[in-house]
Amino acid sequence: MLLRLLAAIALILPLPANPVMDGADPHALVSGRDYWMYPTEARSRRPIFAAYRSTDLRTWKREGTILDLDKVPWVKADGAPWHGAWAPGMTEKGGKFYFYYSVGPQDPTPSRIGVAVGDSPTGPFTDSGKPLLTGGNGFEAIDPMVFVDPADDRAWFYAGGSAGATLRVFEMNPDMVSFKREVTVKQPEKFTEGAFMHRRGKIYYLSYSHGKWNDSSYSVHYATASSPEGPWHYRGCVLESDAKHQGPGHHSFVENPSTKEWFIVYHRWETAKKEGPFRGGRKIAVEKVDYDDKGLIKTIRMTDGKSPVSPVRR
Repeated sequence: MLLRLLAAIALILPLPANPVMDGADPHALVSGRDYWMYPTEARSRRPIFAAYRSTDLRTWKREGTILDLDKVPWVKADGAPWHGAWAPGMTEKGGKFYFYYSVGPQDPTPSRIGVAVGDSPTGPFTDSGKPLLTGGNGFEAIDPMVFVDPADDRAWFYAGGSAGATLRVFEMNPDMVSFKREVTVKQPEKFTEGAFMHRRGKIYYLSYSHGKWNDSSYSVHYATASSPEGPWHYRGCVLESDAKHQGPGHHSFVENPSTKEWFIVYHRWETAKKEGPFRGGRKIAVEKVDYDDKGLIKTIRMTDGKSPVSPVRR
């Protein structure tokens, strides 16, 4: 009775609307009774990452910095005059939290991916002490995502994209900070960057961004497979620019474990202008995701006003 009353109150209270916050490249997950999100920080002058917490996908509270690249010794070993903190991903396994993150620049020194380990969604996080993956030879080591398969508890690492537009896939060792093996995969159709993996039923969904990050071509596409290794069957574009918002992408999918509803958390540019390059801050938004009777993702429409409300009740 109390839960129904709280849900009814949530529907009538004035709540934040889409977009829900400033930022880009949001990785969202559920841990405990809360949603957690790890974005590329909006307009930060330091190479840092932070955690954001929400009970309903609408209202997000910044819980503080979880990693400062100025305090990670190996980051400065490339001799670059500056470093960027981009596109992180978080994974929970065995009571530990593993934070994977991109380190720029991509030129003249290659991009790198690091990993840090903590005991909670807010850490404190301890870096592994060295890069997990370094770019080079046409491959850009960016946009890490690690998926723990509920079918067998194996962990799979996905990364790469941008100018190289190359996806690489690895099986992780049990320590979650090193690779067991690299998997040779056929490049997904229209893949550019920002890979994300989720599983619904027996279907594995590899979704990713296509196009240029700062113009209206940026969009979300996906492919399906019967395993996290592929082979992938391209299914098309599910989220693209419209009359009011441009360049939606670099997203994550998150499931409410109580209601079994799925949502996409993504960034976009709040402009009707179609010609890039866009400048200024990107915004993060949340939309509900629906599937058809074959398990395919229905076209996702961007919204303004009320974003989805889906409290986690375990």
